[in-house]
Amino acid sequence: MRPSIVTIGSIMVWSLTAMVGVAFSAEDAATVVQPASVQDVITLKDGSVIHGEVIEMTGGLLVIKNALAADPIKVKWSEVSKIAVSHPIPFHLKEGTILNGTVEEGDPGTMRVKAGPSGDTMTVPMDAVTQVNPVIQSPVIYTGSINAGYSQSTGNSSLRNISVVGDLVARSEQLRLTLLGRYVYGDNSGSLQVRNARGTIKLDFFITKRFFWFASAYVENDFLQNLKLRTAIASGPGYQFIERGDLNGIFKDMTFYAEAGPTYFNEDYRDNSVTDDRASFRARVAMKWDWPLFDGRVTLYHHNEIFPSVQNASDFFFTMDNGVRMKIFAGLASGFQVTTRYNNRPPTGTGDTDNLYLLTLGYAFDTTRKR
Repeated sequence: MRPSIVTIGSIMVWSLTAMVGVAFSAEDAATVVQPASVQDVITLKDGSVIHGEVIEMTGGLLVIKNALAADPIKVKWSEVSKIAVSHPIPFHLKEGTILNGTVEEGDPGTMRVKAGPSGDTMTVPMDAVTQVNPVIQSPVIYTGSINAGYSQSTGNSSLRNISVVGDLVARSEQLRLTLLGRYVYGDNSGSLQVRNARGTIKLDFFITKRFFWFASAYVENDFLQNLKLRTAIASGPGYQFIERGDLNGIFKDMTFYAEAGPTYFNEDYRDNSVTDDRASFRARVAMKWDWPLFDGRVTLYHHNEIFPSVQNASDFFFTMDNGVRMKIFAGLASGFQVTTRYNNRPPTGTGDTDNLYLLTLGYAFDTTRKR
């Protein structure tokens, strides 16, 4: 007897249901078998518990990455009572030993480190740990850029403009060397329109991590201002108010320092019949602010130096740089800078304020190692 259409349909529905049930059962089984991700656990002395991934501990601050927090969580290492780390990372101890391994919770104030190929467990006092998984930097870190601009027109007009701007900072644990330089030239049909150059060399000696003592030399000449050479030799204290890593989020790479000290200030002129040479003792007050954004792809910066006379506070020379530098590809970078100079006692026949606008293309570098 031929099976009815209803019977055949029932068999097909039952078969599909069974297949779907088996598929869902297999998926559920796979879900159950799949191990859940293991997180590190940090217990603080006040009883608080933080779950996440231990990133590093430097400078007495433990950094933890948590999926629910936009920024890394930072806690004082001295406030940690217990810690468990599921992934092997290096622990640096006071006596110089480095243990690379995972960590199990121990008694309060201690941790059990599983290190070495054999997985031996050793109990380590937490106050014996100086760093956890630090980024190992080179002894000297170099940052800087070299940028140039050129424009020329021919035909009805014959204009030519050249500008070169460069900076270099070499930083070790105790020393920071800063070099700044600029050269600008312009002519119109062979007639000189602008030609000036400026340079700064400065050495900072860090007495503590924030407080430093500087020695600097500023030199400048300007053909159209009859200035043969302006020199400012200064020395004094400075303080690093903001260092990389002090702030979170978009401010994490921001730096800022200020410094002040006595200065020997001298101006020599080409033609003394127009303006006499001048020499005086002055103060020097300077500030430098850098704000790298988007992992250094865009950097905003400000730098100024003020040289007020100690005999007459209204007599001062002031120079300021404001700009933005943008990385295009790899080290290739473009920049826009505005330089302002103000001299309330300008050379005879010149104004007291000069503004220079520079649009440049060049190369930027930073050897800082990042995680």
